Amino acid sequence: AALVDEAGVIAHRHGALERVALLVEDWTHTQDRLADTETRMVAVLDELHLTALVTSIPGLSAVGAAAILAEAGDLRRFDSARALVKHAGLAPREKASGTYTGRTKLTGQGRPRLRAAAWRAVWGAVKTNPVYAARYRHLTTRETNKLAPVQAQAVIAAAILRHLHAIVTTGAAWDPEVATRGHRRHQATAAEAAVAAEAVAA
Repeated sequence: AALVDEAGVIAHRHGALERVALLVEDWTHTQDRLADTETRMVAVLDELHLTALVTSIPGLSAVGAAAILAEAGDLRRFDSARALVKHAGLAPREKASGTYTGRTKLTGQGRPRLRAAAWRAVWGAVKTNPVYAARYRHLTTRETNKLAPVQAQAVIAAAILRHLHAIVTTGAAWDPEVATRGHRRHQATAAEAAVAAEAVAA
């Protein structure tokens, strides 16, 4: 009934199509501006001779790394990788007072946009980086202290920042063996503790 009503759809069809055309034009213009911005971001990385270095981390794009570095600045100004993670507000903090110990949460302090840039980098990293993917699966499936997906993503985001700090400050490309060394040490320590507890119980 609306289609044949001359006072309704038909009368306003030209105006509606014009508005749709304007929306498409705005969207196309935004996409062009985004592509131009990303091109200039990567160009800055090239000028700093960091493109090959930061993209040695599988799953981290040049644009994603550039976004992180744009918010963090020169990573060499941080004394440690932990300082960078803390600056992003991704460092865990345990709530404790006297004999009370609460849940460990992120500080939520630091630079929100740096934190957001690290978070965005997680999606591609978890999908294509075997080290991050394995770490994410372990955190979300382990029997003890299993993390929710969003918590595991925060851990991976912090890991990306730590690894970026390491490769930028040392000038060495990302190495999966080095990246997993700390995690393997933690697993070995946990396993040794479990064996010791069983021995004591026996």
